[in-house]
Amino acid sequence: MIVYHAMHYKIINTMNHRKMYFLSIILCAVLNASAQSIPEWKMIHPGIWKAVIGKPDAMTLLSIADATPNLEAMSKLPRGSFPLPQGEISMSVVDHKTYLRFPLGKGEQLYGLGLNFKNVNQRGKIFNLHVDHYNGEDNGRTHAPVPFYVSSNGYGVLIDAARYITVYAGTGVRTDAKNPPELMDRNTNKKWSARPYSDAVEILVPADGVSIYVFEGPTPMQVVQRYNLMNGGGYLPPKWGLGFTQRVPTLYSQSDILKEVQQFKEHAFPLDFIGVEPGWQSMAYPCTFEWDKTRFPTPQAFIDSLSIQGIRANLWLNPYVSPVGTLYPKLKPLSGSHTVWNGIVPDITIPKTQQILKEHFLKQHLQLGVSGYKMDETDGYDSWLWPDVASFPSGFSAEQMRQVYGLKMQQMTAGWFKEMNKRTFGLTRASNAGSSGMPYVIYNDYYDHKDFITALVNSSFIGVLWTPEVRASKTAEEWVRRIQSVCFSPMAMLNAWADGTKPWSFPEVEKAVQDVAQLRMQLLPYIYNCFAQYHFEGKPPFRAMQLVEGFRFSTKDQYMMGDQIIVAPMFAGEKTRTVYFPEGKWYDFYTGDFVGENQPLVITASLEKIPLFVRDGGIIPMVPPHFHAPAPGEKLALEIRHYGKIPASIELYDDDGISFDYEKGMHSKTQLVVTKNEKGELKGNMIRRSTDKVFSYKEDVVWKFMTAK
Repeated sequence: MIVYHAMHYKIINTMNHRKMYFLSIILCAVLNASAQSIPEWKMIHPGIWKAVIGKPDAMTLLSIADATPNLEAMSKLPRGSFPLPQGEISMSVVDHKTYLRFPLGKGEQLYGLGLNFKNVNQRGKIFNLHVDHYNGEDNGRTHAPVPFYVSSNGYGVLIDAARYITVYAGTGVRTDAKNPPELMDRNTNKKWSARPYSDAVEILVPADGVSIYVFEGPTPMQVVQRYNLMNGGGYLPPKWGLGFTQRVPTLYSQSDILKEVQQFKEHAFPLDFIGVEPGWQSMAYPCTFEWDKTRFPTPQAFIDSLSIQGIRANLWLNPYVSPVGTLYPKLKPLSGSHTVWNGIVPDITIPKTQQILKEHFLKQHLQLGVSGYKMDETDGYDSWLWPDVASFPSGFSAEQMRQVYGLKMQQMTAGWFKEMNKRTFGLTRASNAGSSGMPYVIYNDYYDHKDFITALVNSSFIGVLWTPEVRASKTAEEWVRRIQSVCFSPMAMLNAWADGTKPWSFPEVEKAVQDVAQLRMQLLPYIYNCFAQYHFEGKPPFRAMQLVEGFRFSTKDQYMMGDQIIVAPMFAGEKTRTVYFPEGKWYDFYTGDFVGENQPLVITASLEKIPLFVRDGGIIPMVPPHFHAPAPGEKLALEIRHYGKIPASIELYDDDGISFDYEKGMHSKTQLVVTKNEKGELKGNMIRRSTDKVFSYKEDVVWKFMTAK
């Protein structure tokens, strides 16, 4: 532009103003034309194409996540060609902004575009993708505003920018639209709509350029698999992370917590890890990350006492450093220009900052045996966090830091545990693209039960995990229904930090609550298998029905747990609900009775049971009720259930459940096979590999054919 202005003034001296005016228009047109780009798509991984427009930012979402793609698993997925008409994709950079346009077909549905709580099909919505506390509206401000969408036509699009991205998901109509909406007269046509049909997704990125990824299917599930595998594959939690967790009240001391553990034993209730809330620190809001000497006088003895009982400790924190902590003087020169609750905001994109935090956390937490973290307050509100006018010593903008802070906290802390060869599983309030392989589950303070389930459905499109935690309930019925939902989610968590509720807080339903918690523990082999699929194949462990091939209905309040089980939660005040079954026959989990196929069905459910349904040929490995996840080397009896009438087989994955030794071959993959003889009788067989080094189950398995009459 400087050259242009120099030319401009030179021309004024030699031409009249009218000629200058027209020449200016021509020059501007030339400059704008140079900003236009016909994208060059290059296949960078099997079934994944990348294009670059302009000059992308040095820091992006994927660069922060820093994952290693699983190319071997990607190469096993079906292959086709570029899934969109390239000539209908347009890109340009104008005035330091990048404009993108992708075509949409008639009837095409869009999924993803962040962790949304109200709707599953996002077509016709406008989003400003912005890390924030969810505040009751699907507008892009959410805990994981992942700029990735999946089409029902079997492709996906990712925008890799740590920016506040605006997405018009089929709302804007251009004058040169290839498929313009029908012209209607509102005076006479009742079909007139203020939102006419749009044939495009248009995206505005406030940056000088961006990298874009397109994912091939051909099914929506395979799109999601490619996305997760590009980001290293989904995380495989430790087995104890899939047990039950109780988060204790804020100011509980170590003696209070040990008493609570004893209460869990007295009530015969499962417990695998305890969530220790802000009171463990000598100051919180902002934080010291150092133990309070009054409430926790002997942290090592406290951690050891839990460990002896088979229980881990997970520590709450937010990342804002208190002036009274020993970290403050070390991190002050490496922090942003603004404070949060009078605490400095460390610039965690700087290696020196990362090293200082690592040394502190190792000494204070990890080397004592702390199992993980609950990382709070990295999401919003705007009035709490650093403003967009803040600056950081790395030179990255406040906007960019807002979009990646929770993501970087996950990546950084996960690395510390991996260096110790220990798997962790924790909680985060903020995430973004690239986080499939992170050991964290998203949670928040919003508390609508039905919306929690919709969020669980939507999480499966964007490579994040979400838990519909329980905090409190108005009635015993609501208490049971909420507990049932969390027991069929990535993390079975009761969050009692505010009011001290216990699983048995409603005595009249204590047995029902205990039963569903024990059912989760019985299903741990199956659930662990689901997470193994997430890691090795990219399939979300808890997933939308829209990811099931052949599913033709619209629903947002039921989901799949793995390949075999439909979960259909009940909500307080409801005696019946509609369940939508995909193609094939489906059977009641509890009885083995046939219930339906490829149809909606109204069911009535008792308060004591969450409705569960298993596909024809479904094989469900289970263990007896137990109070902790199995320790390495522990052998549990295995009951293998088969549903329906058709032969089938699955692969049962296993490893030590605590370390990363499985990456070095220390795992097993056992075939569970059901065959049918000439008389039509079903028979089960477990086929072990001689090379398998780890197997946590007894050899004399029990086969149970649920549908056999």
